[in-house]
Amino acid sequence: MWFGVAVGTVALVIFIYKYVFSGSGPNPFEKDSREPLKKMVFDKKEKNKVLKQGFVASKVPDNLDAVVVGSGIGGLGLAVLLAKVGKKVLVLEQHDRAGGCCHTFTEKGFEFDVGIHYIGEMQAHTPLRCIVDQMTDGQLQWSPLDNPFDHVVLGPPEKRRRYPIYSGRTRFPEELKKCFPGEEKAIDEYVKLVEKTGKGVWFLGFLKLCPVPLAQFLVHTGLVQRLSSFFRMASRSLTDVVNGLTENKDLRAVFTYIFGTYGNLPKDSSFAMHSLIVTHYLNGAWYPKGGASEIAYHMIPIIEKAGGAVLVRAPVNRILFNEAKEACGVSVMKGQEEIHIHAPIVVSNAGIFNTYQKLLPKELQATPGVQKQLSMMKNGEGGLSIFIGLTGTKEELGLKADNYWIFAENNFNELMENYLKGKREESARQVPLLFVASPSAKDSTWEDRSPGKSTLSVVTFAKYEWFEQWKDGKVKNRGADYQELKQAFIDSVLQVVMDVFPKISRDKVEYIDAGTPITNAHYLGCPRGEFYGADHGIARFSPELNATVRAQTPLKNLYLTGQDVMLCGFAGALAGALSCGSVILNRNLHLDAIALAKKNKSADARLKGE
Repeated sequence: MWFGVAVGTVALVIFIYKYVFSGSGPNPFEKDSREPLKKMVFDKKEKNKVLKQGFVASKVPDNLDAVVVGSGIGGLGLAVLLAKVGKKVLVLEQHDRAGGCCHTFTEKGFEFDVGIHYIGEMQAHTPLRCIVDQMTDGQLQWSPLDNPFDHVVLGPPEKRRRYPIYSGRTRFPEELKKCFPGEEKAIDEYVKLVEKTGKGVWFLGFLKLCPVPLAQFLVHTGLVQRLSSFFRMASRSLTDVVNGLTENKDLRAVFTYIFGTYGNLPKDSSFAMHSLIVTHYLNGAWYPKGGASEIAYHMIPIIEKAGGAVLVRAPVNRILFNEAKEACGVSVMKGQEEIHIHAPIVVSNAGIFNTYQKLLPKELQATPGVQKQLSMMKNGEGGLSIFIGLTGTKEELGLKADNYWIFAENNFNELMENYLKGKREESARQVPLLFVASPSAKDSTWEDRSPGKSTLSVVTFAKYEWFEQWKDGKVKNRGADYQELKQAFIDSVLQVVMDVFPKISRDKVEYIDAGTPITNAHYLGCPRGEFYGADHGIARFSPELNATVRAQTPLKNLYLTGQDVMLCGFAGALAGALSCGSVILNRNLHLDAIALAKKNKSADARLKGE
């Protein structure tokens, strides 16, 4: 026993040394690729030449190095990483525009984002900012949100309590203490816990990149928990930790309010996951200047420069395998015609369930390795979005570059359980959680593009089963009953919005519509209308799962990227891309990005004479 532990420990030390200091493959972060800023393009026709390149067989490049299924940030990010080392990559997207949750759409003259609401860690020279800068050649700009960037609103209209959430490692707790006098100890302990837990996340990446036998050794000996504060807290629920800090129910609510960004009730949430979100915004929040579509718009040319392409209206119906059961390409449906595209590497950004349950041949779906991974994961909760186009400027409507988290009361677990277990018509009349944000108020270019207009995005949870009966109906024409149910949600949500934002009235609403879980399934390819991919509850953060579910699948030449590899959201999906790129290129791209960020910081400081 002890001899085995000793051998394993030596192997661990050797691998960590190799993990940190070596890497034989090409490095996409070898040099700084930022270029001087070019004039922003607002003309939709010009942008669509990049974002809406329709699939035809003649556009498929010859001699591909890789094909990527799905153009969300995990797919585009991986394609850019490969393109930067000279790889020719084809990205295929089933929707009519590239970007996944980073795409935008326009209705009645209003542009709406679908999944990018605010991003943290975009201050200069952070690893995440460095990664995004390199993936867009420095052309993607960011507008900072106001401070406070979030507002927590609790209770019914007659007795609402409002708590502002400030960024800043000292200001965040200081402002909370002003709202909750006498709770200073609980607030300090909470901040200490989230920072300590969040810092241990590096071991999550390590577990997914180290050799499988070493990962299994670390899991089965319990060394994972000993070496990582992240995994020590991963099995504890958010409710359990927070309830141990304070008896104040409003403070408990404020500590837990942001659970909607990863999709689990506090009692089902891992404190480790929650810590990552809280620390993600400690230094502020940002929104992409020009809107979310700017992200894909500046990534695609890098893929094309290396000889690759990003093609839309290209639904992949299956992954191709040779006689040795190695992935060797994909099949795309073009009308009734099946077009085969061959490549030595296939990467799926379609999520683990779509990849394994829809794109694999039946005999490969049944393999033990695939079935084991599927048994460890489950679908996340469905999401519902309401898009509101308003007449008036942000000043006239009282909108700012911030977000509102509005709750019917402070007992989140009970509220959300009753809502999600309720009958759909009853739940539609009283939605207990709303995330409300104004993309137009966050974007510093908006007034130039759409003067006198504003937008609101409202997001909440909704059961897929509530809408499932209409899933096979025609999009935008699913029938009167479906429209009636959607309208019930719209009406109750709009009433809350008007209560919280008194300058918004019904006569200001020029456009309003809702995207349900089946809308998400259609446009984003989410199997059950989930925003965040596979469920991010406590089970997702077990060491065994994270040692098992990784970028390299049990099938040769087939890889996973995006949210289901690492974590949900923009930063999590990008981390999935870096993990996938690390395996394909045989080097630790996470560390390469950190090294370039430090190098650029020193170079920029020298230029400024600091």
